[in-house]
Amino acid sequence: MSFIDEFQANLDSLPGILQKKYALLRDLDKSLQDIQRQNEQRCEQEIEEIGKGVRSGNITLNASLIRFSDDALDEQKHSIRIADEKVALAVQAYDLVDTHIQQLDQYLKKLDEELRCERESAAASAVAAPSHDGNMKAGRTSESGRGRKKTRQATAAATDTAATAANPTGMDLDLPVDPNEPTYCFCNQVSYGEMVACDNPDCKIEWFHFGCVGLKEQPKGKWYCSDCAVVKNRRKVR
Repeated sequence: MSFIDEFQANLDSLPGILQKKYALLRDLDKSLQDIQRQNEQRCEQEIEEIGKGVRSGNITLNASLIRFSDDALDEQKHSIRIADEKVALAVQAYDLVDTHIQQLDQYLKKLDEELRCERESAAASAVAAPSHDGNMKAGRTSESGRGRKKTRQATAAATDTAATAANPTGMDLDLPVDPNEPTYCFCNQVSYGEMVACDNPDCKIEWFHFGCVGLKEQPKGKWYCSDCAVVKNRRKVR
C-alpha cells in the first residue's frame, strides 16, 4: 500500500475513532457529575452531624480529630480517577488528530517535491531539445553581415518539398505547426523549405521564404528584402 493510500485509509477511520472517544468522555463526565453530587450531599450531611455533636457536647471541637467518613473520602478518590481518565482520553484524541496533521504535512511536502521535479524535468527537456528554428536563429545573429545570405533547410524535407510544390509562393500554407514555433517572412509562417536572410542587421523579419520573395536560387552577394531595400535607397538619396 502506498503512502497516499495508507494516509487515506487512516483519514477515513479517524471520525469513527474520535466519535467513540468523545462518547466515552461524555459517559465519564456523567459518572463524575453523579459521584460529585453524591459526595457533596454526603459531606453536607456529615458536616451537619458534626455540628450537632459539637453543640451537644458529644464531640470535642478539635480540627485534627474532625474528618469525613471513609465513604466520603472514597467517593472523592473515585472522582479524581475518573477525571484522570477524561484527561487521558482527551490527550489520546489530541495526539490522534496531531498524527494525522503531521501525515498530511508529509503528504503535501512529498507532493510539492514531485511537482517541483516534474517542472525541472520539463524545463530541462525544453533546454536540451530547442527547436530547429531557434538554433538557426541563434546562428544567424552571430554571423557577420557577409554570411547573412545563407539559406535554411527544413527538418522534414519530404513535407517541405510537397508543400513547396503545392504552393510555390508560400503565402498560405495549411500545415500543422506548433503554436509556439516562431514565424518568419512576409507571410508570417513557420520555417519551411529554403530561406534567405536579409543582410540588413536591423531587419525586423530577418528570414524569408524563397517563394515569397521571388527567389529560385541562392542570391549572389548581399541581398535585402523589399522593406530594407526601400530604406537603404532613401538613405542613398539623402
